[in-house]
Amino acid sequence: MANIKLNKDYINWLNEVKSKVRTAQVKTALAANRELILFYYELGRDIYEKQKKAKWGSKLLEQLSNDLKAEFPDIQGLSKTNLKYCSNFYQFYSISQQPVDQLQNTELQTDEVAKKLSQQLVDKIPWGHNIQIFTRAKNIEEAKFYIQQTIENGWSRDVLALQLKSSLYSRQGNAITNFKQTLPAPQSDLAQQTIKDPYSFDFLTMTKSYNERDVEQKLVEHISKFLLELGKGFAFIGRQYHLEIDESDYYIDLLFYHTKLKCYVVIELKNTKFIPEYAGKLNFYLSAVDSLVKADDDKPTIGILLCRDKKKIETEFALRDISKPMGVSEFTLTEALPDNLKGDLPTVEELESELEKRELDE
Repeated sequence: MANIKLNKDYINWLNEVKSKVRTAQVKTALAANRELILFYYELGRDIYEKQKKAKWGSKLLEQLSNDLKAEFPDIQGLSKTNLKYCSNFYQFYSISQQPVDQLQNTELQTDEVAKKLSQQLVDKIPWGHNIQIFTRAKNIEEAKFYIQQTIENGWSRDVLALQLKSSLYSRQGNAITNFKQTLPAPQSDLAQQTIKDPYSFDFLTMTKSYNERDVEQKLVEHISKFLLELGKGFAFIGRQYHLEIDESDYYIDLLFYHTKLKCYVVIELKNTKFIPEYAGKLNFYLSAVDSLVKADDDKPTIGILLCRDKKKIETEFALRDISKPMGVSEFTLTEALPDNLKGDLPTVEELESELEKRELDE
């Protein structure tokens, strides 16, 4: 009998079976997550109602946690802390924000509750991710933004926490651009949502004085974090990308390709306040990339000018009659004192010691 492991038909069929198993695993995990989220929501609702009506006081959560853990010692998620999260979860989506009036109805059937929660997408992400969002988001709209971004980008809990800390919601799509005048819809809308303002490069610690090349170098050294801040779809092409035009050499600070926008993206860094002349230089680079680098089936190249500060009206005027699509955003990073100045300043320990002395003297 022939070795079945070497049979091509068997190998193809085996791969199909493996694919089905993986699909089934994902569906099972999603179904389990939906049930868990629904359970936590209904438990949170019950806790909220009991605390409100029965007036059992602050001891309720501790007592309930002890009793449930005694009955179900192998089940996680029954701690006092998590029970409080359940109550806050219910209140965020049905009491504080009131996005769906029916969710306040405690007589709502389980399948109806599940449907309403599914509309908010909360059952599509793990409980740990949900905790991060409903404890830090200001409203339902912001929460839904982070849920959608988590689903689309496959964010881990740590990455989600980082995006929440950097206030991605308030930065996304806020750059000053000329996209509506230079790109067709819906390309213009998609491009607008791709650019943030400001960009947060807090993973960089720079010692004064530093220039654009220093920032470029550090961004490339931390390329994975840089790409995370830029967002999904950016593929790094090169730093100081060389172009030869009319026997002269030019160097683009950073060149990317955006897989969703289907275009090259030129990023120019300016460690200064924005001035209108920067837009003209970036327009020149975009023309050059469109002529020398872009393929026929690529969309028009987009430019992003990153600077330390800008004035809204001045920036809008500078971009108004520019023919190429570009946006202007600010960037922030962590600035450290030079080593030769650190010794002149008190340490944290010295400050604490001084405060203790003053308290004793008083």
